Amino acid sequence: MAKQIVEMQVEGVISELPDTRTVRLKWPEGYDVEFKTGQFITVFWPDTPSYKRAYSLSSCAMDRGAYEITVKRDGKMGTRIVDWIKKDDKLGVLPPAGRFLPVYEAGKHLICIAGGSGVTPFRAFAREATRRKLATKITVLYSVRTTNDIIFKDEFHQLEMENSHFDFYVTCTRLHLQDAWTGRRGRINAEWVKEHIHDLPNTVFYACGPNELVEFAEQLVLQDLKVPKEQMKTEKWG
Repeated sequence: MAKQIVEMQVEGVISELPDTRTVRLKWPEGYDVEFKTGQFITVFWPDTPSYKRAYSLSSCAMDRGAYEITVKRDGKMGTRIVDWIKKDDKLGVLPPAGRFLPVYEAGKHLICIAGGSGVTPFRAFAREATRRKLATKITVLYSVRTTNDIIFKDEFHQLEMENSHFDFYVTCTRLHLQDAWTGRRGRINAEWVKEHIHDLPNTVFYACGPNELVEFAEQLVLQDLKVPKEQMKTEKWG
């Protein structure tokens, strides 16, 4: 059965970073789809329907009435969206899909490993858990080039204040020694991930971002730590 394609109007565009925009797509009248936090939608411009691109939802399942995607200037679609999209434009949208879903259970600890725009679904994870006042522990380990590349920095810090079960950590890979940053420097490595593991059988690992980062996480979790596959979920950006 073919997936329902719906044309949605751009309700708003937020500039997160110079090369990153959050696009809010308004649901048309009568549209009421059940979806899950962590899923993605596939979008296309009406004038080029054959060229489609999937983006993780940066909004959560409790955000009804619109979808939010957060797009980095990358490739044909990402460049066009970041540089040209504006309020009242329209995009074709395929319904949400995917199994990159948070395990919201009181005894679980979700360790979320992200690079660059790969952090977008984890905003949705933390947003839903906070609104629902869940006891699920969520830790985001986020790798960026510099402090100017942190997406959703203010919202993540606000969620930390509202949710005692949520922690957000950043490491910067390309800072100069003289840069005023007191946080962690360097890539995400095994030692840093292991610091946050307190109950391995009840930890679920998520990795989202560039292939290199996701493959590192898979090696660490599945081979080095010998965690069962059902405790590891990944999404690669290419």
